[in-house]
Amino acid sequence: MSERIDTLMPGRVVIQNPAFFCFGIDAVLLAHYPELRKTDNVIDLGCGCGVISLIMSAAAERPGFEKVRFTGLELQPELAEMAKRSVLRNGLAEKISIVQGDLRNCTELFQPASFTLVTCNPPYTPAGSGIVNPSDSVGIARHEICAALEDVIGAASRLLKNNGRFAMVHRPGRLAEITEKLLKWHLAPKRLRMVHPYADKNANLVLIEAVKCGRPSLKVEPPLIVYEEPGRYTGDILKIYGMLPDQTISCPEKK
Repeated sequence: MSERIDTLMPGRVVIQNPAFFCFGIDAVLLAHYPELRKTDNVIDLGCGCGVISLIMSAAAERPGFEKVRFTGLELQPELAEMAKRSVLRNGLAEKISIVQGDLRNCTELFQPASFTLVTCNPPYTPAGSGIVNPSDSVGIARHEICAALEDVIGAASRLLKNNGRFAMVHRPGRLAEITEKLLKWHLAPKRLRMVHPYADKNANLVLIEAVKCGRPSLKVEPPLIVYEEPGRYTGDILKIYGMLPDQTISCPEKK
């Protein structure tokens, strides 16, 4: 399969290759979940094609956000190279850096406690569970083959300054484990939002934000509903995508 160029929003495109893992709505929701601050230094762990940094960087084009910088860390060389070309194609080389490397060795690549915001759309399925995709790249993206949940959370904690934030999207079925690991690594859950495909269906995603060395105080936000009916997004999702109600958008592949 060959590469393609997808439009993210006005002024943003991303290079993808279906032979590797293509981003889904979970990445888009995560990119819009944390509130960007004027002094943020952001890193996205397991950045893939770089979609989260590309989307978030649009919010840094506002006056006063000139100092905000983004880094994407990606294990797979082919995806890291693709992300670098997406950054160049968008003219964002001064704003976004892509680093090829293993998040488990993050403190060999970056100064500890040097970021104020860490994001991650990690593999959802524990190693040894489910059917592993025959494509190694997709298998790594979906299954904890190269990075377990604790590896991700531990890396976030090591890279964050005190009071820095960690934002992640995951499956609700692992929320108890997520909470346990966050607290173990001194990350206090502060915000949580369940994502439901339809109003009458169980949540299939959870967005969570934690603060390093923060005080325990969790805010459970109103649920986010994706579809009003098959093929029709809710107003909340249209707002996230920056679309008008009469516009349509194809749904990207989900994990």
